[in-house]
Amino acid sequence: MDKRVSVRRCDDYNAEKIESLFSEIYFSAGGPDPEGKRVLLKPNILTDDDPRKAISTNPVFIEAAIRFFVRSGASEVLVGDSPAVHKPGFNPEKSGIADVCRRTGATWVNFLHGSKEIKLSRGRIKVARAVLEADLVISLPKLKTHELMYLTAAVKNTLGIVPGFNKAAQHALHYDRKRFGRFLVDLNEAVTPSFFMIDGITAMEGPGPGNGIPVHVGLIIGSCNPLAADIVASEVTGYNVMDISTNKIALERGNWLKSLSEIIYDGPEKETIICRGFRKVPIIPDGNMAMKFLIRRIRPLRRLEKRPIFISEKCIGCKACVKICPVQVLSVHPESKTRIIIRDNKCIRCFCCHEVCPADAIEVKKKIF
Repeated sequence: MDKRVSVRRCDDYNAEKIESLFSEIYFSAGGPDPEGKRVLLKPNILTDDDPRKAISTNPVFIEAAIRFFVRSGASEVLVGDSPAVHKPGFNPEKSGIADVCRRTGATWVNFLHGSKEIKLSRGRIKVARAVLEADLVISLPKLKTHELMYLTAAVKNTLGIVPGFNKAAQHALHYDRKRFGRFLVDLNEAVTPSFFMIDGITAMEGPGPGNGIPVHVGLIIGSCNPLAADIVASEVTGYNVMDISTNKIALERGNWLKSLSEIIYDGPEKETIICRGFRKVPIIPDGNMAMKFLIRRIRPLRRLEKRPIFISEKCIGCKACVKICPVQVLSVHPESKTRIIIRDNKCIRCFCCHEVCPADAIEVKKKIF
């Protein structure tokens, strides 16, 4: 696995400028030759929303990527992803990605149209068939915070190759940060995209990945190595690299990197690219297994955990939270469409409901009283 990571400054979403930087980063970091290849671009589309919210990979960033691969001789360029709530016929119109596909001639692929089961190191899972049929898969993550995983970038973006509600179901199977991190590393080891190009021009800080705050970071990060890319992204956002569970798990396995010192960095001086004052999701120590056992099973102790808090005044009654809950512990109050009931003793604290709420009506915090 190549250990190079290339970083370039980019202050705005200008397609020509991004395309030039994309090319520079891609070849500097050892991207594979796309000539004659069928290339699938896999952005991060959590929900189809205004690109100014920084929820998804910016459409101009995707347009620049399409242009680069067309000019580089790709035989076909496809674009596809599976959002958190994936309905039949999904087309990313609000985010501007559908329009980019039409204007550039790229083909939008609905990941619900065909899947194939693959083997992981632990168990099996269905992934979009288009991912397995492409010659090159290029991951285009958005640099964002994440309430469960703290940071979402290269490794986390690969979850979108799992179509439909199968993604949310993984939270029920891998029900805490460490287990879910292990699953994400397993998935990336089974299906490793050919290259990762992180959109960190405008990132998201605070309560991400769906309800955080857009923040200018002004960087593009590229690598063939998902762990190396995520380590640099962690440093840029001010996280301790080992606090990100996917980083820690992957480093312990040693398949992509055996130590941080192996990374070959090409870019501005590291100190100059760190985003000072970046609002991170607070780190919560994993603690020992005995304490976890007690907290999960003794109801008063559950209040010591961060949990989803529903704000009925903001709720628009869309039921997105109810639909995505992998353990089905949410329901709408029979007398009010904007009041959500949670069976707290069954909640697994995956925060999927928080991710998909379009009205910022769910907060993740402790509720002592």
